Amino acid sequence: MDKTDERYQAYLNILKSELVPAFGCTEPIAVAYAAACVRCLLGGLPEKLYVEASGNIIKNVKSVIVPNTGGMKGIEAAAAAGIISGREESRLEVLEKLTEADQEAIHTYLKNTPIAVSQAPGDLTFDLLVTGERSGHSARVRIAGAHTNVVLKELDGKVLLEKEIGSCYTSENERSGSYGPALTIEGIVDFASSVDTEDVKETLDRQIAYNTAISAEGLRGNYGANVGRVLLSTYGNDVKVRARAAAAAGSDARMNGCELPVVINSGSGNQGLTVSLPVIEYAKEIGADRERLYRALVISNLTSVHLKEGIGRLSAYCGAVTAGAGAGAGIAWLLGGGLDEIDHTIVNTLANVSGIICDGAKASCAAKIATSVEAGILGYYMYKNGQEFRGGDGIVKKGVEQTIENVARLGRDGMRETDKEILEMMIEM
Repeated sequence: MDKTDERYQAYLNILKSELVPAFGCTEPIAVAYAAACVRCLLGGLPEKLYVEASGNIIKNVKSVIVPNTGGMKGIEAAAAAGIISGREESRLEVLEKLTEADQEAIHTYLKNTPIAVSQAPGDLTFDLLVTGERSGHSARVRIAGAHTNVVLKELDGKVLLEKEIGSCYTSENERSGSYGPALTIEGIVDFASSVDTEDVKETLDRQIAYNTAISAEGLRGNYGANVGRVLLSTYGNDVKVRARAAAAAGSDARMNGCELPVVINSGSGNQGLTVSLPVIEYAKEIGADRERLYRALVISNLTSVHLKEGIGRLSAYCGAVTAGAGAGAGIAWLLGGGLDEIDHTIVNTLANVSGIICDGAKASCAAKIATSVEAGILGYYMYKNGQEFRGGDGIVKKGVEQTIENVARLGRDGMRETDKEILEMMIEM
């Protein structure tokens, strides 16, 4: 793909806008970011706070630790942390610089301030409205479609910012409207094979550094169910195990309070870990140079974005599955595979684990990541051994893009009622 091809800049822009740093699980961070925006509008700490969040946000905030809060969980904690931080300019890293004194202030704020939480009306899977009151003034901030997509700012009834929500799949850097030329697996492989690696170096170096660091911490420390460590102690040090363990360990740490940032993919830190760390492990194993690793990561990252864009940011469909397929595609390329191997790796993966549900962000995400990465690796080795799932096998259709469309339909439409049931079960607990 030549640089003059309109797809080149479009694909490059997608990489740069999707692969951004986040400090903590992105749903509670979105709540914190909205709350920080409200504080800035009011010029001080709100005396009352109201949070309306769509069901998927409630689901993903319920059980995950909000970073830099001393182990607190829940929407109230995330909102209070954002209020105390007040650093709206930091967006998804809004809580990164909280101190121990700030943690005490969060506890005090929660003790003394009424915070009402309710489910947002409507059908948007990502919808968040935070309203604060202070000294007779009222401020409202709405984030919709994606984690930093602020669509409304209002002070005392006066609209300061308002814009259309647009696609539910708008990126973290507000890549609204159109992606430009559509992503396809064929286009992704073409782009990865020809991209000037200087154009992606900064973005991918940051992903490698951040995600490797939190994975190492997950293997070193004691986080959640320690899935990464269990894998290594049980199954040994083969690269197929290390690939799963590295990604799982990153999630172990991230879901359970580790105060290190990650580079996300499709709005999710867990997906960012899943698409990158297995590919990095395979690159180490075969001695691939940095340029080859960059190209493999381009494939894994863009494949995951492509698989997820039709499903939406949040769903009952576990995003680790699409990321695991992306990792399998990147590994296939690293091991000498071309478009044919990558196509079949993706289809084999999706045929295997597309039934994994998302029941919120929590410790078990690490196990789902390990399972999805294993499916991605199996998908590649199946094809190398002359085996594949074919069109007509369940949701598989002839051709990778047709199968991707079916999976998008499953996750976006077919699992809508499942999503509601999952949320009701979680609220009952």
